[in-house]
Amino acid sequence: MWVVPAIEAPQTNELLEDLKWRGLVAQSTAEPELVAALNEGRLRLYCGFDPTAASLHVGNLVPLLTLRRFQNAGHRPIALVGGATGLIGDPSGRSTERSLNSDEIVADWVERIRGQVSSFVELDGPDAAEVVSNLDWTQQLTAIDFLRDVGKHFSVNVMLSKDSVKNRLNDAGISYTEFSYMLLQSYDYLELYRRHECRLQIGGSDQWGNITAGLDLIRRVEGSDGASAHALTVPLVTKSDGTKFGKTAGGAIWLDPELTTPYAFYQFWLNTDDRDVESFLRYFSMKPRTELEPIFAEHAQAPHRRTAQRALATELTTLVHGEQECSQVAAAGAALFSGGDLSSIAESTVAAALASAPSARWQQPDATAWPTVVDLLVDAGLSESRGAARRTIKEGGAYLNNTRVEDEGAIATEAELLHARWWLVRRGKKSFASVELIR
Repeated sequence: MWVVPAIEAPQTNELLEDLKWRGLVAQSTAEPELVAALNEGRLRLYCGFDPTAASLHVGNLVPLLTLRRFQNAGHRPIALVGGATGLIGDPSGRSTERSLNSDEIVADWVERIRGQVSSFVELDGPDAAEVVSNLDWTQQLTAIDFLRDVGKHFSVNVMLSKDSVKNRLNDAGISYTEFSYMLLQSYDYLELYRRHECRLQIGGSDQWGNITAGLDLIRRVEGSDGASAHALTVPLVTKSDGTKFGKTAGGAIWLDPELTTPYAFYQFWLNTDDRDVESFLRYFSMKPRTELEPIFAEHAQAPHRRTAQRALATELTTLVHGEQECSQVAAAGAALFSGGDLSSIAESTVAAALASAPSARWQQPDATAWPTVVDLLVDAGLSESRGAARRTIKEGGAYLNNTRVEDEGAIATEAELLHARWWLVRRGKKSFASVELIR
């Protein structure tokens, strides 16, 4: 009797399937081999973060949280901070040369970013992550050794075909310094392959040329053993309205609270466009699919409730700034926009919240003089005249610190000051401003 031979089902990997569902796989080397490597056991992988500023920004969260997803799945991540490559400058995605920073500035930024990436991965336990700097293996490398041991394995013709170089050649040109960046990043992968048995490099999709160049170097130097190295990139986040992700009128959204306040950070995510919020939750949330899909369903049914945006803002602010800070900024936002109590909110959080609103200052002529609410409405630009301010009060549309003002002659005294500094005045439901007391 003829028996149909069993067909072996292709191997799958739960982590890789989850990354695909989230839209987090832009490119990868041969998937069957990558799946097999992930299924074999604990895999060492790395992602690089160059110190191009004093802080990472929200765009860095995609690869950074991807490292965390790998660690949660039982693999061991390495976060590489580019103490060496940060001195050179990556041409990827840029039309002009970067300005070179001094050794001292880059060293300071390395330490800052080392601290940031360390907070996103677990540094203890059986799947402990490591944070390293590529300056450790490049600082003592001579130019002759680099050219002989690394440079000889690179074809200039191949390098010219890489997008990071080709795009620059068609634009403003590229210096030899930035042209060499690809060799340095490739050498990083080779060193981590040798030192830590690292078998996977991940990064943004704009890094594909640099990452595959590293794979080529490993295979040329290590021979057949180098076939065990792999590559995977995550997409660069884009917005449906065509504006750049992670940018606002005030500049980039940084992870450092000194550069972007937790309140501004929370509001950035809370203001996510309805068209983007589902994909952003897939990219950035650490919640499993079973918890995200009900949020997607509720958002589709009632987007005006902004359930998805609140879930995104709460999770990301808690992740980056902590639960207590998140509670404070959420309460401050609710107080400003929904008429809640601001008196229990920390002064720094109130200051950050009021920074996004119109403001004015009132100079106190003497210790016994206090402004009327009419004065504050006019000074803050919420009413065009004193007569208009009085009409607003009469019609029940004026508020001092979210309490309705019913007396046209009401005085704003020291007792109403928030943190002994501000009065919050509001006209109607959404027009509000702050007035700071100047003694």
